[in-house]
Amino acid sequence: MLRQRLPVRSLSTADRDTALALCARDRVANVFVAARILEGSIAASPGSLIGHVEAGDLTGLAWVSANVVPVELDDAGVTAVAARIMRMRRQCASIFGPTDQVIGLWDRLGPSWGPVRAVRTHQPLLSTSTPPSSLGVDLDDRVRPATLDEVDLVLPAAAHMFTEEIGYPPYHGSDRGYRASIAALIRQGHTYVRIQDGEVVFKADIGSLALGCAQVQGVWLHPRLRGQGLAVPAMASVVEQVLAGPADEVSLYVNDFNVAARATYDRCGFHEVGAFTTVLL
Repeated sequence: MLRQRLPVRSLSTADRDTALALCARDRVANVFVAARILEGSIAASPGSLIGHVEAGDLTGLAWVSANVVPVELDDAGVTAVAARIMRMRRQCASIFGPTDQVIGLWDRLGPSWGPVRAVRTHQPLLSTSTPPSSLGVDLDDRVRPATLDEVDLVLPAAAHMFTEEIGYPPYHGSDRGYRASIAALIRQGHTYVRIQDGEVVFKADIGSLALGCAQVQGVWLHPRLRGQGLAVPAMASVVEQVLAGPADEVSLYVNDFNVAARATYDRCGFHEVGAFTTVLL
């Protein structure tokens, strides 16, 4: 009897280029997974990248680690990947990505994974390739890449942002792991800050960088400075610097209810190119 080939399998380094080609179909939506591939995740974290295979061809994939992130999965792919995740008996902190794929996964995983902390159903996915200065937007020239000796200044700002966004602090007890993740971003030149009187009052990170696209995350302005017109020039400065450096397109996704943030990104030249959904577990 011929052994049936399973529709989902763990990817190996031999699948790297094919997986990246799938991500490139929509580099803005898929930049998170593309960045993990380029960082060597296939070899470093065996089993974290799984692919859906039809007639011998890789047709979609998913990052399955602390987060589940789908890439180019059709309905059959969503069904097969969800079944594989169930067999892995692995739960995670969140599922995020293109809305139809995330909703499809959650429809299948939700009944056994139990209640969620939040489902952010519609998060506009935004993008720009236009330097804000060319649109007449003022830039805050005090925004710059953070340096490694500023980790202790960045940490409280990053933790405040995380707690505001997610609803719980990023660490309990020792901050060693969280500090290391902040240092890693700074070491790559991926954290931008404005420091005032020895305190970080604005920050933003390049969370993922791949295929010429940089996805910005962790945008934060100190609460005491909000409502003073400072967010637009600070964010515009980040976009300007990223477009002049590591990427030709800057993207991010934002909660649809965050009216102030959406207005800031609109002023900086971002436009909507898709929609994400995030399930927080």
